[in-house]
Amino acid sequence: MNQDDESGETTRPRSDTAGTPRDGGKRRRSGEPGGGILMGRVFGVPVYVAPSWFLVAALITWVFGGQLDRVLPELGGARYLVSLFFAVAFYASVLVHELAHTVAALRFKLPVRRIQLQFFGGVSEIEKETETPGREFVLAFVGPLLSLVLSGVFYAAMQAVEPGTVPGVILAGLMISNLIVAAFNLLPGLPLDGGRMLRAVVWKITGKAMSGTVAAAWVGRALAITVLIGLPLLTHTGALGGRGEISGMDTVTDALLAAILAAIIWTGAGNSLRMARLREHLPELRARSLTRRAVPVESDTPLSEALRRANEAGARALVVVDGHGEPTALVRETAIVGIPQHRRPWVAVSGLAQDLTDGMRVPAELAGEALLDKLRETPATEYLVVEETGEIYGVLSTADVERAFVRAMARPTSS
Repeated sequence: MNQDDESGETTRPRSDTAGTPRDGGKRRRSGEPGGGILMGRVFGVPVYVAPSWFLVAALITWVFGGQLDRVLPELGGARYLVSLFFAVAFYASVLVHELAHTVAALRFKLPVRRIQLQFFGGVSEIEKETETPGREFVLAFVGPLLSLVLSGVFYAAMQAVEPGTVPGVILAGLMISNLIVAAFNLLPGLPLDGGRMLRAVVWKITGKAMSGTVAAAWVGRALAITVLIGLPLLTHTGALGGRGEISGMDTVTDALLAAILAAIIWTGAGNSLRMARLREHLPELRARSLTRRAVPVESDTPLSEALRRANEAGARALVVVDGHGEPTALVRETAIVGIPQHRRPWVAVSGLAQDLTDGMRVPAELAGEALLDKLRETPATEYLVVEETGEIYGVLSTADVERAFVRAMARPTSS
């Protein structure tokens, strides 16, 4: 902190059908805005419905309603009520898929922040990575497995109802849709569950989690390109089932769907790489090495005098202490910058300080994700870093943490 200084100073997010994100960066907590509509809690995990779900539900209702009109024309306008029921039942199946991931994560003692049903499926937001490739494989596989089981259950239920009836058509639709969800998620590329399984296999073979992530992410990007080009070709040639004469609108719809799916896969693969890089460099963030040396000053000390003492001691931070030398507040760097040079002899440091709370005391030995979690618990611009004995070690600035994080992320990773 220079007396003449007049200047001063941040979810494996995935969005695939029935995905499972790990977020190594800054996280929103489950109670914060942005989660959508809270529908309830299952196993203690909040379940949200994102606003985008209503758009997809309306689209499914419209498309499935058109199919019902051809199969059961006698329904008339009631077909859209049946279609809406199908949309809700389909997303209930997606929720079961996500609950499979959640239960597995909880069994492995991995905290799950929330489940969110959204555009093109659902997301289970698991806060930590698995510790072994075996657990990673199981955590990824249980979702598609449950979708396959549901598909079998709906197929068995179809045998008990009359074909060509409303229950028969709904059960057939749910059987096929769950089969598609399972098959899609088993594709071997991140961010899909199959990509997580591939990552686990490469991790097991090489002994390096990062190698598995890199391999599965690049397969995911190749998969995105394949979907972008191949899906319209398959539907156009009738390889996915003949639709008779294909109109220009059908071609545009197929291309749009392929583009959306490809973008989701490509973005998810890139996010997986970034999150893996983040986690690889997290141990480099150590409170002790990032802490600024600080000098203690009493509350009535003029700012100019406090800065003089800091400069003499080679310190860059000020800690306000009481008469017994106990820290009570931290002088904010941004507040110092706002005081002109000529006024500093007349401004006491107490007017520029933020009172210390328990959450603003950071152990000097904290590092990596534990350090970031500690800072997230109590947002502030500066924190008091203390030794195990309670002795003042210095002041940690969030600006310094962010700069160190950016530098770490810019360095190449080891695969």
